[in-house]
Amino acid sequence: MMISFRELLQALPDVIAIHGDTQITAPIVESSLDVQPGGVFVARKGLTSDGHDYILQAIQAGAAAIVGERPISTLSVPYAQVADAQSAIGRLAAMYYGLPSRQLVVIGVTGTDGKTTTSTLIHSILKVATDGKAGYISTISADLGDATEDTGLHVTTPGAPRVQYFLAKMLQNGLTHCVLEMTSHGLAQGRLSGVDIDVAVITNLTHEHLDYHGTFENYRAAKGIMFEMLRKSYRKPNINKTSVVNMDDPNASYYAAFPADQLIQYGFDTSADVRCLHADYRPDGTYLTVQLPDSRMETCVLNLVGAFNVSNALAAISVGFSLGVDFDSIRQGLRAVKAIPGRMERIDEGQDFTAIVDFAHTPNALKNALEAARTMLPDGKRLIAVFGSAGLRDVEKRRMMAQTSAQLADITVLTAEDPRTEPLDDILQMMAEGCLSQGGVEGETFVRVPDRGEALYRACQMAQPGDIVIACGKGHEQSMCFGTIEYPWDDREAMRAALRGTPLMTLPTAQ
Repeated sequence: MMISFRELLQALPDVIAIHGDTQITAPIVESSLDVQPGGVFVARKGLTSDGHDYILQAIQAGAAAIVGERPISTLSVPYAQVADAQSAIGRLAAMYYGLPSRQLVVIGVTGTDGKTTTSTLIHSILKVATDGKAGYISTISADLGDATEDTGLHVTTPGAPRVQYFLAKMLQNGLTHCVLEMTSHGLAQGRLSGVDIDVAVITNLTHEHLDYHGTFENYRAAKGIMFEMLRKSYRKPNINKTSVVNMDDPNASYYAAFPADQLIQYGFDTSADVRCLHADYRPDGTYLTVQLPDSRMETCVLNLVGAFNVSNALAAISVGFSLGVDFDSIRQGLRAVKAIPGRMERIDEGQDFTAIVDFAHTPNALKNALEAARTMLPDGKRLIAVFGSAGLRDVEKRRMMAQTSAQLADITVLTAEDPRTEPLDDILQMMAEGCLSQGGVEGETFVRVPDRGEALYRACQMAQPGDIVIACGKGHEQSMCFGTIEYPWDDREAMRAALRGTPLMTLPTAQ
């Protein structure tokens, strides 16, 4: 691809000064290590470093032009000063790739919990409706039509240049629709700038990421950026701008107030536009009766368990309805999703109890997962929960999650979950205090086992026929962080090892 530097800058609303021009023949990047000869390096100030300090390094690597926030006129390559380099990255990347999202129907999905499941359900529905011409960018992977790519070790939206590259690849592969999972970090950090969306979906909003956003109001506002994007996005022929809001969530009115051509509210609430009239939880699936905005009643089957997944399905149905998808395709798309990696995923090694791995890493998600597990539990059997809480993240949720487990699980095993540079013993102490506050007795109703492999093994050794062991917090993730090092880790493999009778001992805590 080739575009002039000055033509590229037309994507930005806040250019202060431009020095020189050249042809850009390689992608826009935000790390000097990613510079390709002929590309553009965008220098921005981060939390721990400042990209302006790496401008000369980027030029030495072959950058044809630089964009930054400082007034600079002495570089050997063209330079543009902008007011906001962070939001410029996505816009410049979009322009370089030919504004791909303007030629796709884009559905943005955000929320504290349920983003990946909801996105997966929407993607499945749209694949049926479009004969396979629907793509997907999630915190797990990206479906580009001709290939699937991983999107990172931990859950967050990919960087802005990569998002635009994925969208361009989808368009190149003949796709017409894209489901794009949007995290609060991704929205707040401008990684989704330059994406023109058509449907904005919010699943719910609960306690999470306050270490980054500071207050719940800031966190709520970060999610609201997606609805602002919807209002400002490029208008595509015959596509309404639609907000899809969970009416059962206490913050529904906040998001419903954002302007849109169409508002669809879903939930169990009697005034919801897409409403669950009845949910029958059976061993072979969840059978739903749903009322649509046009008052039709339809039935469908969901392979996923739990009331929270009914809510996720209602969001997906709402999106399908808003885009004019016939209900047979919606029904088929929902049924096609058999399981989602690391989401209430059963691990079977022939044991006489149930073992589950789930990604629940917030108080609300843990509550949902444990409540769903209890509905699967035979009378007189026990629920054994294994989880931790991340270091250098929201401190308050450590106590809250432990309290939740103390209330809902029969036995709680507290263990490591990405302690990073915090002392693991300090994290476990805070969680133990949460269990104690709910009447927990250490050594009886809860234990601390610092090594996660050993914790899963201990839980499986405790389990009796008919019990359920559920490991929460890591799900599909492929690493765990101790200090500043990411160690290979997969809860599903660790659970399999535990079920076979040997703890997985690959973490620094292993004895």
